[in-house]
Amino acid sequence: MSLPIPKILDWNDDPSNPTGTEHIVQEHVTGVQLHQEWHKMNPEQHMLCTKALSLTMKKMASLDFPAYGSLYFSDAPLDSDSKIPFEQGFCVGPHCSPVFWNRNPGEDELYNGPSPNCGPWKDLPSYCQGLIDTGFSRLPKEAANTRKLPYQGSIQDHVRLLKTSRAVMQKLIEDKRIVEAAAPVLLHPDFHKRNIYVSAEEPTVITGLIDWQSASIEPAFIYDNETPDFATPPTIPEEDPHENEPHETQNSRQKERELKDASVCHQTYDVVMKLLIPKLRPAKLLDPTLFRLFHYSHTSWRDSAAAVRQELIELSGRWAELGLDGRCPYSPTEAELKQHARDYEDFEAVQALKLWLKDNLDTNSDGWIPNDAWDAAKAAHRAAYDEWIQTAKEAESNGEYMTVSKADKMWPFDAR
Repeated sequence: MSLPIPKILDWNDDPSNPTGTEHIVQEHVTGVQLHQEWHKMNPEQHMLCTKALSLTMKKMASLDFPAYGSLYFSDAPLDSDSKIPFEQGFCVGPHCSPVFWNRNPGEDELYNGPSPNCGPWKDLPSYCQGLIDTGFSRLPKEAANTRKLPYQGSIQDHVRLLKTSRAVMQKLIEDKRIVEAAAPVLLHPDFHKRNIYVSAEEPTVITGLIDWQSASIEPAFIYDNETPDFATPPTIPEEDPHENEPHETQNSRQKERELKDASVCHQTYDVVMKLLIPKLRPAKLLDPTLFRLFHYSHTSWRDSAAAVRQELIELSGRWAELGLDGRCPYSPTEAELKQHARDYEDFEAVQALKLWLKDNLDTNSDGWIPNDAWDAAKAAHRAAYDEWIQTAKEAESNGEYMTVSKADKMWPFDAR
């Protein structure tokens, strides 16, 4: 298997080395960032580039692994119990994601040691137990952040939700369809345009893929949760009452072309995933509701109680419709459903705000901005925050649900 990954010139995993930290030094990647080139490319180039990238994913998924976790050299300084032999010179070891080691930026209260269960995991039941154990390990002893909104939940809320999630997961993985959709697969964990480099002369030629440090071997259905940004399904805009005006008609035609372009890219990607990658096909053909709980249980404290509860409620309500046997172990009361509806409204408002900021500031979910765009993005961020707070002031003065204090807590980024 050959992938366009920059050559490693030097690496050291001993923090006592002369540099004072673990490091990897790679050769300079050739080409230009796809994120910078995408808007310059025509629809045919978009489709051909999407096809090339999708076929690259096919190559990644061709390897057969004996377990879930991360890939290590066989002589890695790990206990023998933490190594599952793979091919000559390699083994599957503990999961390397900072989520399992409680070292994510912005989560200082969790810096108290790793999950007791970082893998590797030989089967789906042990993988699921790893998720639950990690979820418990990420709960702080006491909640010190007073900026959290009610939808994020108390520590006791999360304890109950994790116990419920464990019971529901145990029931889910008894389903043959879910087991068949759980083949161990290694794909790029952040396969988006910022981490992809293409030829400046021919942008349909992939020259480099970067940012592999968190690559891991997961059940195939885990990778079904996110579509790369070069293949995102088109979003149909709301009807504009002024679209018949001359200048709006021209804008409407341009939007139609963009929607068609996005649709072709998404269809290209979808065809490769479903028809050419056998390990991903079972998950792609099933309702994603079956898998979403696996994405939230181990990060419930970060993602909020409302996010986990929503998945449990949807599973419970659609249990028979989804073809699952027996009864769902979770059955919410009417009072719980009413409270959740209020909490989830706030949760969705925060997600919508964050998505709007990502699009308008040209950033990612972590708020990452390229150095050369920092000053402009910082000013735009400040203007957006001021407008958001001013809107909240007006709402509060009118006796509406929104207040300035709540609006400030809903703001998704640290900067103010």
